[in-house]
Amino acid sequence: MARDGYVVPVDPQAVTSVKKKTQPARSWILVDATGQGTILDADKHAIMNRVQIHARDLRILDPLLSYPSTILGREGAIVLNLEHIKAIITSEEVLLRDPMDENVIPVVEELQRRLPPANVFRQGHGNGKDYTGGQLDVEAGEEDESPFEFRALEVALEAICSFLAARTTELETAAYPALDELTSKESNSFVLTRFWRILIYGGIEIVDICFGLVMVISSRNLDRVRKLKSAMTRLTARVQKVRDELEQLLDDDDDMADLYLSRKLAGVSSPASGSGGANWFLASPTIGSKISRASRVSLATVHGDENDVEELEMLLEAYFMQIDSTLNKLTTLREYIDDTEDYINIQLDNHRNQLIQLELYLSSGTVCLTIYSLVAGVFGMNIPYTWNDNHGYMFKWVVIVTGAFCASLFVVLMTYARYKGLVGS
Repeated sequence: MARDGYVVPVDPQAVTSVKKKTQPARSWILVDATGQGTILDADKHAIMNRVQIHARDLRILDPLLSYPSTILGREGAIVLNLEHIKAIITSEEVLLRDPMDENVIPVVEELQRRLPPANVFRQGHGNGKDYTGGQLDVEAGEEDESPFEFRALEVALEAICSFLAARTTELETAAYPALDELTSKESNSFVLTRFWRILIYGGIEIVDICFGLVMVISSRNLDRVRKLKSAMTRLTARVQKVRDELEQLLDDDDDMADLYLSRKLAGVSSPASGSGGANWFLASPTIGSKISRASRVSLATVHGDENDVEELEMLLEAYFMQIDSTLNKLTTLREYIDDTEDYINIQLDNHRNQLIQLELYLSSGTVCLTIYSLVAGVFGMNIPYTWNDNHGYMFKWVVIVTGAFCASLFVVLMTYARYKGLVGS
C-alpha cells in the first residue's frame, strides 16, 4: 500500500498552539496505533491511495459540501462524518480532517490518550525491561476485546455525543428562564386602550368610544424566544441526523459487520483464504468494491463468525441511548415552548373575550340611551301643538317613565345575554 503525501511529524502539544486560519483546507492529522500524531499535507489522491477508498467516500468529508452525518464501512476503512468530526479509520491508524479546528483539537488529544495498545508493553519487554506475563496477558486480552478501529470509533462517538449534549444544556439554560419570563406577570402589562369606531346612521357619522384591556408583552423577550426557538430547531435536526445514523447501523447486522476491519484483515491475510486472491483484492479497490457482499463476508469467516456483531452492537447502543436522551431533552424543550405559546394565546383569547363583553355592555347601554334621546327629541321639537298647553306637570313623569323603561330594557338585554352565555356570570 502506497504511503504518499508530505509527512511532517509534530509535537502533540503544538496542535493546540497553531491557529486554524493558518492551515490549508486539505490538512489532515494521522494518529497511529501508538498514539503519535503526524500532520499530513496531502491531496485527495494521496489520501485515497493511503486508505484505499473511493473519491465519492472522500467527498463526504469535504467541509465545503453539506453531507448529513454518516458512518460508512468500507473494505479497509471506516468513513466517519459526524458534524465537525470528519475522519477515516483503518485497522491501524486514524486520519482526522482539519486538526486545528477548535472543536477537533479535543478529539485529537483524546485519540492520542486512548489509542496506544498493548504492543508498547511488548516493545518494552523486548528491550530488556521486566514485565510479568500476567500484565501482558491482560493487555493483550484488552486489545483483542477492543480492536483499534472500535477504540477510535468510540472516541469519535463520545466526542460528538458530548458536544451535542453540551449545546443542548446551553440551550436549556438560556431557554427556560426566557420562557418563564415571557409568561410572568411582572414582564407583561395590561393597559387601558380606547377604540374609536365610526358608525353611520342615516348618513350621520357617530364616534363610538370603547375601552378595553390589552396585554402588552415585551418585544425584547419575544425576539429572544424567537432566536432560541430557531436555534433549538437547528440543533434538533443535527441531533436527529446522528441518532438516525446510529439507529440505521443497529438495524442492519451486515453494516455493522463491515466495520470489523481487524476481522476482515485477519481473514484476508490467512493462508486458508487463498494465495493470490486476497492480495489482488486489497490492491485493487476499484474492482474490489464491485465484489458482492457475500464474497467479502466469506473472507472474514476464517477467524470468526461474520454475524457476531455483539461487541459493536453494545458500543453503538450505549451512544445511541446517550444521543436519544439528548433528543428527548430537545423534544421536552419544544413541548415547553409550545405550552408557553398556548398559554399566551389563551391569555390573549381571554382578554379578547373580556373586550367583547365590555363592548356588548356599552352597545346595549348606547341602544337604551338612544331611545331616551328619541323621546327627548320628540318632546323638544319646536312645533306648536295644542296639547302642550297646561300640561307642565307631565314633564317629570315623561322623564321618570322614559328612564325606567330604558333601564328595564338594559336589564332585559343583559339577562338575555347571560341566558345565552354571551357574557360571564
